[in-house]
Amino acid sequence: MKSYREELWFQTDSRRAYLNITGQVEAAVRKSGVREGLCLVNAMHITASVYINDDEPGLLQDYDDFLERLAPHAPTSHYRHNRTGEDNGDAHIKRQLMGREVVVAITEGKLDFGPWEQIFYAEFDGRRRKRALIKIIGE
Repeated sequence: MKSYREELWFQTDSRRAYLNITGQVEAAVRKSGVREGLCLVNAMHITASVYINDDEPGLLQDYDDFLERLAPHAPTSHYRHNRTGEDNGDAHIKRQLMGREVVVAITEGKLDFGPWEQIFYAEFDGRRRKRALIKIIGE
């Protein structure tokens, strides 16, 4: 069995961002040489997420609006976590709602997606370098 590991690094200018990383993950699958197997992609920070959905601008804005209603950034005094000197209590909650990772089957050397599926890195406390892990196993 083959195993391949790669890290993707991100630095967003804004606190929240939704980045389509499908092309980068597909490139890693090609580099891995795996034809049949599994591809794990996970955020390696507790204020970021990796998820699968459609790449449609209205949907991305709907996600952002929904998450901000559920866990608004301000007022920051509403979060006990922020008493530690942080201002990102909301980002931790948003990450839990969107999830940490995705696993996609690899079939005939390609990610085996359903219609419209794309992989996204979601950032909820940006403006500094963060990473996501790609781990591929198979034959």
